[in-house]
Amino acid sequence: MVNFSDDKSALDALRTQHEGLLAEVGKVIVGQEHVIREVTTSIFAGGHILLVGVPGLAKTLLVNTIAQALGLSFNRIQFTPDLMPSDIVGAEILDESRQFKFVKGPLFSNIVLADEINRTPPKTQAALLEAMQERAVTAAGQRYELPAPFFVLATQNPIEQEGTYPLPEAQLDRFMFNTWVDYPTFDEELNVVKQTTSGGSQTVNAVIRGEEILAYQDVIRRMPVADNVVSYAVNLAASTRPGRDRATAEVNQYLSWGAGPRASQYLVVAAKVHSALEGKYSPDIEDVQAVATPILRHRIVRNYKAEADGVTVEALIDRLK
Repeated sequence: MVNFSDDKSALDALRTQHEGLLAEVGKVIVGQEHVIREVTTSIFAGGHILLVGVPGLAKTLLVNTIAQALGLSFNRIQFTPDLMPSDIVGAEILDESRQFKFVKGPLFSNIVLADEINRTPPKTQAALLEAMQERAVTAAGQRYELPAPFFVLATQNPIEQEGTYPLPEAQLDRFMFNTWVDYPTFDEELNVVKQTTSGGSQTVNAVIRGEEILAYQDVIRRMPVADNVVSYAVNLAASTRPGRDRATAEVNQYLSWGAGPRASQYLVVAAKVHSALEGKYSPDIEDVQAVATPILRHRIVRNYKAEADGVTVEALIDRLK
C-alpha cells in the first residue's frame, strides 16, 4: 500500500506524476489533449469513459498507450453482433480431471477497451453493465471479483449506425464521461503522418503503478468541497430535468429527459480531480464547469423540437453553466 505523509503531499505527488504520464503518452499520441485529460481524470476518479469519434482517430492506440504508461494490464474486446456474454466474462470448462474450472475472460484486466460497444446485442451489453457497476461478474452462480483498479474505456462510431444496438440509458449512465474525439488540426495530422510513415517507434514507460492509482482515488474522495460548490453541481444537474422546479424555459422547451443523481456525484468527484491536476487542494465552481459537458452530454435527451431548431446538447449545457 502507498503511504503519504498527508493528503496535501499526496495531491502534489499526483500532479507531478500526472505531468509525467502526459509526457509518456505524448511520445505516441499527437494532440488530443482534452481527450487524454478526460481519460486520466476518469481514471483518477474511478470512472468509466465512452469515446465517440469516427474511425481512424487513434482511439484504440490512445487507450493502449495510457494503459502502458500506467503499468496496468490491458485487454481489447472487439464487440460484434455474435459476441456472447461468456466471450467477455469467461466460462466453465471441464479440465483433465473432469472437474469444472472457470476460465476467466478478457474482462479480467485493469483496463478493458470495449471497441465499438454498440455493435453487440443487449444480452452482452448487460454482462458488461454488471462489471462496470459492481466491479465483479457472475458466472454459473459464482461471483468473481475483477482486478483493481478496473476501468472500461469504450468506443463508439457516431456515423455508421447500420447493424448497431443503441446503448440503454442505464448503461450510458454508468459512464462518467462521454468524450468526443475530433479530427486533428492540420499541424497535428502533419506530425502524425511524419511519425507513422518513418522508421522507429517510441517506448512508453510506466510512470504510475496500480496501487498508486488506488491510493490517489482514496485521496480524491477525501478532498474537502465547499457547500456552495456541491450546491452548484446538484443545481446544474437538476436544472436539466424538464418539468421540474429548477428547469429553465429552454430546458422545458427542448429536453424530454434530464440527468439523474449520478450526474451530480460525478460532477463533484470529477471536479475534485480537475482541481487536483490544476494544483488546487479543493475544487471551485470553475472546476465543476470544466467537467460539466462530457458528464452531462449523454445524460440528457433532446426532443424533436430541439432537433428541428438545431439546438445541440452542448449548447444547452453551456447556457445552463
